[in-house]
Amino acid sequence: MIKPYSVASVTVATNAARFLPRQLDALKRQTRKINEIVVVDNASDDDTVSLLATEYPEVKVLNLAKNGGVGGGFSAGLTYTATLKKHDWTWLLDDDSIPSLDGLERLLDGLQQVGEKPEDIAILAPLGIHKETQSVYGGHLWRNGLRLLSPEATQKKISFVDTVISSGTLIRAEAIERVGLPRSDFFMDFVDYELCLRLRRHGYKIAVVNSCKLDHAIGNPRKINLLGFHKAWTDHAPWREYYITRNEIFTIWAYYPDWKTKSSIVGRLLRHAAGVLLVGTQKMPCLRMMYEGFLDGRAGRLGIRYLPDPTNDHSQNPVARRPETYGTVS
Repeated sequence: MIKPYSVASVTVATNAARFLPRQLDALKRQTRKINEIVVVDNASDDDTVSLLATEYPEVKVLNLAKNGGVGGGFSAGLTYTATLKKHDWTWLLDDDSIPSLDGLERLLDGLQQVGEKPEDIAILAPLGIHKETQSVYGGHLWRNGLRLLSPEATQKKISFVDTVISSGTLIRAEAIERVGLPRSDFFMDFVDYELCLRLRRHGYKIAVVNSCKLDHAIGNPRKINLLGFHKAWTDHAPWREYYITRNEIFTIWAYYPDWKTKSSIVGRLLRHAAGVLLVGTQKMPCLRMMYEGFLDGRAGRLGIRYLPDPTNDHSQNPVARRPETYGTVS
């Protein structure tokens, strides 16, 4: 008889008292029981910690002394679930993502649909959908740069991709033990894509289970009309633009230093900069942060360089501030 998988969930929470109850209630009611529910508290200063202690005493809480961002939070969570507790799979979630009650069951069922060698699957991901804009996050393929998966591919039971966003993904402990944890020195943004590319470089596969839907948004997307084309546009705060640019540039220059890939990434950044100029709400601050992120990414200056306003973590326009100390790598 095959031993059933042990599954833990890890939620990275920052000032999330108003978001967590809906998610935690959904996790507790999963049709496939979760073996352990874990919340990594990213130095919250709202009621997050007291909420967890009083309303959800069965939840394991890992308290970080400082805000480690997505990178530090998921790294701490996976160290606990995969390395210390030896759970076979870990379900990663942002604090505002609400899984369907059969979400875990559908993801694990997807493992039976991937064909030969299911042990090569490192990540099982849901199909992310933003209900308001109908934006679909079905993952990307790597073709000298990231290329969106075609709409036709999302109609299949399983789509194989090269990168997915982290929230809602089920990740195999064995793969983490082999390739390493998410990069905590990235702090925020491209943490998931770098880990996915690292897993692919080690021969692992990433599968999107399209029957498993997750209501999720990257930032706060809105519909715009640009030269007659209707698109979804996300305004990122300047500090987010810094990390998005820096971490992507660092990763691509380290993993794919050929000229075709570099030119593709630079072209994408220039198109995004044009979008910021046309429809962005903080044009010059965002462009300055993108430029600084590009320089730091090329120089390998990582670590926590900017932090959001701690009183406004879930806003798309927090005031960035430079901490007194931060880590760097060469």
